Amino acid sequence: MTPFSLDGKTALVTGANTGIGQAIALAMGRAGASVICAGRSSCAETVAMMEDAREMKLDFADPMAAKDVFAAEPVDILVNNAGIIRRADSTDYSEEDWDAVIDVNLKALFFTSQAFARAALARKAEGRIVNIASLLSFQGGIRVPAYTASKHGVAGLTKLLANEWAAKGINVNAIAPGYIETNNTEALRADPERSRAILDRIPAGRWGQPEDIAESAVFLASPAAKYIHGTILSVDGGWLAR
Repeated sequence: MTPFSLDGKTALVTGANTGIGQAIALAMGRAGASVICAGRSSCAETVAMMEDAREMKLDFADPMAAKDVFAAEPVDILVNNAGIIRRADSTDYSEEDWDAVIDVNLKALFFTSQAFARAALARKAEGRIVNIASLLSFQGGIRVPAYTASKHGVAGLTKLLANEWAAKGINVNAIAPGYIETNNTEALRADPERSRAILDRIPAGRWGQPEDIAESAVFLASPAAKYIHGTILSVDGGWLAR
């Protein structure tokens, strides 16, 4: 077994129905993990592409949706990928949109991680948590105040939870994706001027693929990353270095 293998591990990936979450679930499966594909929407398509996987309905509009999941069965790896975004000028941003984004992107992430850690500690087992942060964990963006606040929070919680749990055998890290070819960026890519401006800023000279994030998640979940704690790994083609 290589230090990058996930053989014998069970991974739960949230938001695994499409895009980055789907790619992470598939990569975890290729690395040998048994994968639970969780989401608000059906993950049947993802499960159908894998040998050892099943789907689970989890809607993080209720931030406590996963509070009982980990007591029912052992899970070794948690990938907190589920997230939403609402766009509006800050002068027009509604409390409803603010609460919806914070509940899914930050509050649910914390309480899902809490439930995972409680179960792992009770079993005296090691665990891996990989959070999906954002370039907006470091930058401000525009017209996405709740999303920016939530992703800054994800970076902070990643560090805090690592501080608390590293000595107890639970690694907590995050990935900050750059501009990735997913449904969420389709409008940007369809706008020639906006797309060119983005590409001109990316040293790698291309949009990222979901697989670029997926393989990084496998690394952070693997034994090869056993001494990595509290890191936010930017997988952005060099965007932040520019």
